[in-house]
Amino acid sequence: MKTRQLLFTAIAVAACTVSATAEVYPSRPVSVVVGYAAGGPTDSIARVVAEYMKTSLGQPVIIENVVGASGSIGAGRVVRAAPDGYTLSVGDWSTHVVNGAVYPLQYDLLNDFEPVALLPSTPQLILTKNAIPAQDLKALIAWLKANQNKASYGTSGAGSPSHVSALLLQKMTGAQLQLVPYRGGAPVMQDLMGGQIDLSIQPASTAIAAVRDGKIKAHAVTAKSRWAAAPEIPTVDEAGLAGLYVSVWRGLWAPKGTPKAVVSKLNAAIVEALSNPTVRQRLAQMGEEIPASEQQSPEALGIFQKAEIEKWWPIIKAAGLKAE
Repeated sequence: MKTRQLLFTAIAVAACTVSATAEVYPSRPVSVVVGYAAGGPTDSIARVVAEYMKTSLGQPVIIENVVGASGSIGAGRVVRAAPDGYTLSVGDWSTHVVNGAVYPLQYDLLNDFEPVALLPSTPQLILTKNAIPAQDLKALIAWLKANQNKASYGTSGAGSPSHVSALLLQKMTGAQLQLVPYRGGAPVMQDLMGGQIDLSIQPASTAIAAVRDGKIKAHAVTAKSRWAAAPEIPTVDEAGLAGLYVSVWRGLWAPKGTPKAVVSKLNAAIVEALSNPTVRQRLAQMGEEIPASEQQSPEALGIFQKAEIEKWWPIIKAAGLKAE
């Protein structure tokens, strides 16, 4: 009897030890993979948030930049990682929506990730060179229709937000544009300011300085509400093209199968970080908008990502858009 009691006691102690060990998360540094080079907007947001996540997690949160194929290589690395909460993916509208329509990915964007939390986003601005006669969006659309296949539109490359935005603009207005591909947004802005191209749709946070300096014109913000950083610019709804919503949003994902308790702890760390006054101030200075509290749950990110895929994939595939 005594031997049996000792055996039961040993088993109970072992079970408690295993349980306690399993509950201790994180017990080592957490790696966050960003699919872009350091210094870009997605990387910068990840670093601001990660700096404050470590306070609530009690462990360092390390950013790893794994570049290539528009961020899909970095996302793929996270898919293949152990689902233990120690390797995470910070991605955006391109990596977790658009890439699924333009690349032959070896993973499923919806079924191979666990959503953790929606991160800050920035809308885009509909921009033209100063020489365009239109002074508002309605006049711009009329000008585009009168100049079918003549107006030059600069894109930041195949599958970029500016490229896909152009496809939606054409679909909604019936105006056909000459799409001019560039290697990134900086040369697009340079040629737009120089008058070499007629228009583009670019992230508000990177374009607003040129607008305020009078180098280009902004006709609308591609969102349902006005952008807090420049409230004088009307929304597309107000300006005459209701529904042309394009937001460069970001999120945090874990590999499929990551325990719910771990996802919940990561989500809580992000929610806490996004409520920090210093974090909010830094993100506002970057022109980024923090999602509303009801949008910060894992479930909200999953629903939003699915809706974005259902919205954009038909547009992208109808245009025959493929990765370069």
